[in-house]
Amino acid sequence: MPSKLLILVAVVNVLTGIQMFVMPEYFYETVPGVKMLGPFNIHFIRDAGLSYAASGLLQAWGWRSGVYSWSVAGGLWPVFHALFHLQMWIARGVPVDLVAGVNLVGIQLPAWVAFACALRLHRSEGGNPS
Repeated sequence: MPSKLLILVAVVNVLTGIQMFVMPEYFYETVPGVKMLGPFNIHFIRDAGLSYAASGLLQAWGWRSGVYSWSVAGGLWPVFHALFHLQMWIARGVPVDLVAGVNLVGIQLPAWVAFACALRLHRSEGGNPS
């Protein structure tokens, strides 16, 4: 099961990155909470999209090759991104709203689930658990 979850999140990360790079205005206009962060910035959105794509490719490469340290490395960007969004949610007063729901489902769960799966698979292949 960890392997299937890892590749699912990897594919979603690659597709998200492509969508952000190719359609940055669509991303800005449709994702709840993005407009709260400031005016449209094509450079920033495309940079984040490339980060998502690179992350997903590393996660997928680890899955494909069976060398899960690649997947762990690929999970770092989404985990750091999730931590940043957690800090922003706390700074907003911990509201239970649409933005928080999108954060939970679209950022937090995929990041932490994929990272945990990659770590578990890495350890099972004989990787260093610490």
